Amino acid sequence: MTPGAPPRRPPRWEERLGLFLLQAFAPEGGAPAETATPEQLAPFEETTVPLRSGGSLSATFYPSAAAEARGAVLLLHPWLPYGKAYFHRRGRLGALREAGYHVLTPDLPGFGKSTRPDRFFDVAIEDALSFLRARAGGLPVHLWGVSAGGHWSHPLLARDPGIPAAFFEDVSPHLLEWSWRSAPWGRPFYLLFRAFLRRAYRFGDMRLHAAALRGRLLHYVAGAEDPSIPAEDSRRLAAASGSPLLLVPEAGHLGSIKLAQNQIVTAALELFARAEAER
Repeated sequence: MTPGAPPRRPPRWEERLGLFLLQAFAPEGGAPAETATPEQLAPFEETTVPLRSGGSLSATFYPSAAAEARGAVLLLHPWLPYGKAYFHRRGRLGALREAGYHVLTPDLPGFGKSTRPDRFFDVAIEDALSFLRARAGGLPVHLWGVSAGGHWSHPLLARDPGIPAAFFEDVSPHLLEWSWRSAPWGRPFYLLFRAFLRRAYRFGDMRLHAAALRGRLLHYVAGAEDPSIPAEDSRRLAAASGSPLLLVPEAGHLGSIKLAQNQIVTAALELFARAEAER
């Protein structure tokens, strides 16, 4: 796949209708309230990220454990009910802070106490990135997205060249393709979406956004046994941007971090360090 312009954003009416339908047919995601941050992760600051469209995202800011920070990382959670609390486990937070990074973990729109979305999630992610850049005070700001968090980061990356590096786990090339396998009862709806919301469907194809990212520092991780994202889909997404892929044997969806935590965290830290060295 050759580099090219990313797909254009659909008209506002189509985007809002597409978002409504995606949420209506999505698995359970948003939670009614935030999960408390464990004291063992202190120091941290509970904060809010203002959204340009109105409302805010609930978020937690974790300062670097180093005397002098080297950068910051925006951590974006998967489509699970506990939102940003997903990162309370599996060592990503601790490793990043010990390596000298500030970390921001926002609840995506509709999760925790965050405002419900009125546009695709990349717009809110952009606001969270701006918030973290302001807090980082000129330090490089990287992105680490898991599943839905990584999926919706692709359109942002395609229009924001100022992100030095991005690390992705378990990202589906297209949410409706993921749904086709995970929730086959909705297949008539998925076909209607593709037929009548063509611009929204095309905008949701992350292979097209990834193709516009060739030459950027990206790295993908996926489970070799993920039934919702076949290994070949992960290979094609990584290949679209010309980026490496770590395919973890025997791992299902969101299972890679359980089986290869040290390898994944090390790969992310090496990616971010390489980006800083090349600045």
